[in-house]
Amino acid sequence: MKVDRDEIEGLITPIVEAMGYVVWNIELHRAQHKILLRVYVDVPLGDNRKGVSLDDCGNISNQIGGLLDAEEVISGSYTLEVSSPGLARSLFKPEHYERYIGNMVHINLHKSIDERHDFKGKIQEVLGSTLKLLIDGQVIDVDMTNISKAKLIPDL
Repeated sequence: MKVDRDEIEGLITPIVEAMGYVVWNIELHRAQHKILLRVYVDVPLGDNRKGVSLDDCGNISNQIGGLLDAEEVISGSYTLEVSSPGLARSLFKPEHYERYIGNMVHINLHKSIDERHDFKGKIQEVLGSTLKLLIDGQVIDVDMTNISKAKLIPDL
């Protein structure tokens, strides 16, 4: 049972965008003969809406589910979940970091920098695949391919 994450993202992105949202991330989890497809959606940058409501998620889920069933992209049984990425959202793509320049982020690294794998800092700039973080008054450069996990620290 082969399911291609990129194929699913390419298929559902136009529908999500036509509904006025963006695909933030897609997760595929396989357990025995079941698949869990989790789709995170958000409002586009500059949109005046505060976020994605439960009703929005339900409507998007209905559209995505219908398309996936019609296209038979996933064979067999699967569960579809559509959700907002939340306030303490994970960041994956350069455009995610760019969207939150000036905000605090918590990152974990694959390979240490100065013997550290864990950093909290303010996003200063994104240059290609380099993230510039302000930590304790110093700017450090982090190669995004070295980031194993990144979460926004919300301003509450």
